Amino acid sequence: MTLKECYTALGGDYEDVLGRLRSERLVQKFVLKFLDDGSYGLLCDSFAAGNWEEAFRAAHTIKGMCQNLSFTGLGASSHALTEALRGGKKPGAEELLEQVKADYAATAEAIRAYQAEL
Repeated sequence: MTLKECYTALGGDYEDVLGRLRSERLVQKFVLKFLDDGSYGLLCDSFAAGNWEEAFRAAHTIKGMCQNLSFTGLGASSHALTEALRGGKKPGAEELLEQVKADYAATAEAIRAYQAEL
């Protein structure tokens, strides 16, 4: 699997991130580091504990990483969740969290498949 194929699998925009970072090696470096970030675990734990401020920060961090890496699928769902948590939990946040979980799983699966072939 190439890095471009990984981006296709995770619902990302390879050309956009390559235009921003200008080097496939740099894109690869940050894509592989994505799984090491603890924001997703923090989001799930904070949401379960009802700590909406911390859940908001974690969702916002995920959204920012996705914007920088052009992970458009996970970026869209994490953006929606961020807005649903801004200023406290709003109706529909549970469903949005489930979408983030599904998008994160697809993203992580694509990255792990790419990583396994390196």
